Amino acid sequence: MAESLTLLEAEMDEPDVHRFAGMQVVVYSNKAPDKQGVNEDAIGIFTTGARQAVMAVADGAGGQRAGSQASAMAINCLREALQGKEGDTRTAILDAIDTANTKICAQGAGAATTLVVLELFNGHVRPYHAGDSVILITGQRGRLRLCTVAHSPVGYAVESGMLDEHEAMHHDERHLVSNMLGMPELRVEMGTEIALAAHDTVVIASDGLFDNVHIDELIELVRCGPLEKAARNLLTMVNARMQEASAEQPSKPDDLSFILMRRR
Repeated sequence: MAESLTLLEAEMDEPDVHRFAGMQVVVYSNKAPDKQGVNEDAIGIFTTGARQAVMAVADGAGGQRAGSQASAMAINCLREALQGKEGDTRTAILDAIDTANTKICAQGAGAATTLVVLELFNGHVRPYHAGDSVILITGQRGRLRLCTVAHSPVGYAVESGMLDEHEAMHHDERHLVSNMLGMPELRVEMGTEIALAAHDTVVIASDGLFDNVHIDELIELVRCGPLEKAARNLLTMVNARMQEASAEQPSKPDDLSFILMRRR
């Protein structure tokens, strides 16, 4: 069993399958189609016990090198804080986020990064996030168990009912994010503990996924069947939409990173 996985500035052609803490995990990260610079997303998965792990996706902003450095800093601070940790890792996660935010702010280069973190412990999960990267959990029959709210004007408008999901996908201000690491007034949202059912699927991803696929489409793709096949089908759909704009479907070229997780 692999103990950890870190992906920084990754350029993957296909999703990779791993096993962490009793879970099947599929990961993917790559820069936007035709992008000349680096992938500003970063992924970290860190095993902290036989049935415990912490998984994270960071999406850097503020210019390509500054963005990739910010996302890498967030993931590296998590890795360092979790080394040797067992049992409850909540304090270590929150301390790592605080440390990363302090370091990114100290750079003074306008760098920032979103961050979503999933704490897995004995069949339960707890989400943490800042920004518009998202954690989603769906049951085998498509019941939505969790979808974190993007920290953005559009995300809050959808949550309040002022915008529907289709309007949000095409909104002119969808790119704006109101809360990220790199902001002195950073706010970390920590969710409640959730017990995973036997066939639940977890999705942890940057906005490169959620800006190009509707929630109901995503659920239908990942809720059942082989997880690796779901990842490949998801990647095919997102890449097609990124490369060809359509009035009927969302299309926003961006770096794309995701983790799919399900019990083995």
